Amino acid sequence: MANAKEVELLGLWVSPFVRRVEWALKLKGIPYDYIEEDILNKSPLLLRLNPVHQTVPVLDHGGRVVSESFLILEYIDETWKHRPLLPRDPYERAMARFWASVAESKVLENAWIAMCSEEGEEKERAIELATEALGHIEGVIRGKAFFGGEAIGYLDLAVGWVSLWLPVWDEVGSMKIFDQAKYPATVAWTGRFIEHP
Repeated sequence: MANAKEVELLGLWVSPFVRRVEWALKLKGIPYDYIEEDILNKSPLLLRLNPVHQTVPVLDHGGRVVSESFLILEYIDETWKHRPLLPRDPYERAMARFWASVAESKVLENAWIAMCSEEGEEKERAIELATEALGHIEGVIRGKAFFGGEAIGYLDLAVGWVSLWLPVWDEVGSMKIFDQAKYPATVAWTGRFIEHP
């Protein structure tokens, strides 16, 4: 087991990408030090640890530095093998990665575009793409407590931002992507995810 000095996470409190890494560390019981970054005034530490992208999250595990949230999740899962995040079955692992990619590239990116866009064709198209992808996610979670089955896993962490940020983005962007009547299984999952210790 690591101690907090061995594991540092550079993040930004509002980043869904940072939250998924924090959730993984907490699920696995890995102590860590959290370092809040100002993305408008990047610290020398961030620039040194992530000179290519210069973004958060960045995980520093005793000098082994990993960036990009999905890569960090896999690093955490492979380094601390207790309480696995990814399924053991190769097909189920591939499907978890596939749906994480869909949630990121289709739901998150289009919801962000829609929230930031003025009324018009671009906003409408982004909402259409995000809701279509969220419909596919609804099909994956239907009938399950969590995407990983009875326990929170990799895909739950990847999609976890929906439970916190999508309702806020809907309100800020004057739009309706996360329609509770349309996605009852996803809504029920968000409640379980948020309530999880």
